[in-house]
This record gives sequence, C-alpha cells and structure tokens, in this order.
Amino acid sequence: MPDTAGLAVRTLTPDAPAEAPPVLLVHGFGSDGAGDWIDTGVAAALTAAGRTVIIPDLRGHGASPAPESAAEATAPALAADLLAAADAAGAATFDIAGYSLGARVAWAVAAAAPDRVERSVLGGLSPVEPFTAVDIEALHRAVREGAQCPDPFTAAIAGMVSAHGDRAPGLALCVEGLRDTPFAGGAWDAKVLPVFVVGENDELTRGIDGLAGSLGARLVTVPGAHHEVLGGPHFRDTVLDVLAR
Repeated sequence: MPDTAGLAVRTLTPDAPAEAPPVLLVHGFGSDGAGDWIDTGVAAALTAAGRTVIIPDLRGHGASPAPESAAEATAPALAADLLAAADAAGAATFDIAGYSLGARVAWAVAAAAPDRVERSVLGGLSPVEPFTAVDIEALHRAVREGAQCPDPFTAAIAGMVSAHGDRAPGLALCVEGLRDTPFAGGAWDAKVLPVFVVGENDELTRGIDGLAGSLGARLVTVPGAHHEVLGGPHFRDTVLDVLAR
C-alpha cells in the first residue's frame, strides 16, 4: 500500500481525463472529505470536468487516525500528511481547494511545498487563528471529564468537539496543535496567487479582504453564512472556474 501517512484517502478518477494536474480537496474542522466535497457535489463536478480528485480525511477526522499528540496536529504536520497523500497518488504537482480549516492547512501546504502547488481556492478562511482564544486545559478537561468551561468560547468549542463522541479527544488535540501554530498570513509562496472565497454573511472571515489585498489576490464573495457556502452552487462554480485549464 502507498504511504499516505496513515490517512484515509479517496481518489476519484474521471472517465475522460483532462490534461491538468490532480486536485487536492481539504475539508473543514469536525467534518471529513465525504461531507465537504462528495456530498456537496464539488468532487463530481471536478471529475466531470476531467480532473482526478484526491480527498483525504485530516488526522483526527473522518476515517483517519487520531493524532497521538498535539505535535501531530500542528498546521505544518497536517500539511506534511497531505503531501504524503499527494505523493501516494503520484501527484508531483496539484491544484488545491480547502474550506475553513482546510484552507488554513492548504496555506501550510503551499508554504511547505510551493513548487508543487499550482492553482488554489481558499474558502471560508479566517484571517486570524480562532483557536488561540481557547483555554486548552479546560477544553481537554471538558472532553475527558465533562467538566464545565468558564470561558464561553472554550465551552462552545468543547460542545462542538464533544458531539463527535469517541473522536472528541483527537479533535481536542487538533485544536491544541492549531493553537500552537496560529495562522498569521504573510507571503504566499506558490506559483499562482490563491483565490479567496467568502460568504457574504460569514462573520468568521471578516478582515480577509485585508489579507487578499496585501497579496494582490482575487476575493470572491458568494451568498451564505460560514456553514452554508460550501454546499452552494456559487462556491462550486468558483472552484471550477479558478481551477479550469
């Protein structure tokens, strides 16, 4: 079996392949590849356009193993997992699309391997790292013991994480790892500037226009709030348009 860093990975191939690199699709926090990309029709639209699609489940999510420590769930570590998945699929270069956490990790992939990343769509990306506000010890106690979190934001994250049952401890380690490697923007090192896509009612992405402007990158606004954008036709059409050859 190819070494995919232990991740669960779906690879979808088109009936009539186009002369274009594979597309790596990266899901959001608490979701998985099937929920974000297959159920929404994005993967099918890409394969219909002749693209091979690589859809990993991030560590701690879906059918992939949980991280054993926060160090395995930092943004660079998650990016290294995705590059291993691309290696296993034989993708020397690739386009990448990510949503929310997936966009954050896609940014780390471009930083780690800029010569391998061609076109990019970063959807639902927050310009700041939301997990820096989490009381990580309180989060782990809440997941482990059901303890109450005095901080409302940490309590909200704990509730979201705990809803995943047996997967909750691994997701809490993901929060810790991402908190330890917060998103800070900066330069985009890959060949082609990314295209940012945000929902017009998405409070989590407020301020992303500043990052896009500093890069000289395109920003596309589509209808919906954060949890609505990914399943909408405007997001799907934007992905197809940006990644088209």
